[in-house]
Amino acid sequence: MPRAVTQPEPDLQPEVLIAFEKALAEMREGYVHGSFEGWPWGVTVRRSLDRKRVWLYGEELGGTDVVSFNLYVLSGSGLTLKPCEMSSSKVIDFVLGFKPT
Repeated sequence: MPRAVTQPEPDLQPEVLIAFEKALAEMREGYVHGSFEGWPWGVTVRRSLDRKRVWLYGEELGGTDVVSFNLYVLSGSGLTLKPCEMSSSKVIDFVLGFKPT
């Protein structure tokens, strides 16, 4: 059963968080090109050996936008999302909308 991200922003619904977790799990590890909202992006995903941390860094190719976060798997059934100087909403929107090529 999918785990909910702890401490979400107030406007994020549980089903959105579950979709985020599923989309992130489907992203392959390493570097990949893709698109988000019609713009080209390069994204790197790394997972710790114990699978308790996921790190994502993405940058708009030819642009200035970036997305970066860590996701920690807590003991029990919780996750903690730690965006890097951006909102959780931006991170979740990116993961849900990113299309690898």
